[in-house]
Amino acid sequence: MGRIVGIDFGLKRTGIAVTDPMKIIASPLTTVATKDIFPFLKDYCGKESVEGFVVGMPKNLQNQDTHATSSVRKFIANLQKQFPGIGVTEVDERFTSKIALDAMIAGGMKKKDRRDKANIDKISATVILQSYLDGNQLF
Repeated sequence: MGRIVGIDFGLKRTGIAVTDPMKIIASPLTTVATKDIFPFLKDYCGKESVEGFVVGMPKNLQNQDTHATSSVRKFIANLQKQFPGIGVTEVDERFTSKIALDAMIAGGMKKKDRRDKANIDKISATVILQSYLDGNQLF
């Protein structure tokens, strides 16, 4: 049984989350500089069995593409090329940053730590991945 990796792609930083081996719970893993995402994923996939990737797809409130959507689509195409044997699923990422911030507040995270965008990115990746899991759309 492989894990599923959740990805909140950004132009500067990319948040990464992973499931437990049973694919029940998503947990934040790390935030990686976007320029280093593929070496990081290759290293991670070399250490852990990965069954699929879930990537947040940016849309606006009218469900239309945003300025970031084309960058995410390019990333997904490259991800599929780099990891041809691993499935990739897109998940709507609207409101994930707000949900992540609310979760950090509810969890008692200090204001200084909440200001760190890397924390928001990896928790957003967790929200994206958990929303996928809650939809029971396993690979």
